[in-house]
Amino acid sequence: VMADKAYGKYTLREYIANHNADFCIPPKSNETDPWYCDWVQYKERHWVECFFNRLKEFRRIATRFDKLASRFLAFVQLGCIRILLA
Repeated sequence: VMADKAYGKYTLREYIANHNADFCIPPKSNETDPWYCDWVQYKERHWVECFFNRLKEFRRIATRFDKLASRFLAFVQLGCIRILLA
């Protein structure tokens, strides 16, 4: 589970750990007992967020203009192709 600092509460981290999953959540700067965070893996989350922001530049995708899920998925795929080819 990758999340930002806002999701670093102890209860949420325990919930993730109890369900046999790993988390990559950086601690806040004022945390009294900071935990380990793999910053290389956390940077990958940033790349994904940037890609989604570039994908939302297409108005049709950002506003969910299409009513059918199949058409929406098709335009998301076209948007991804256009971003990757640019």
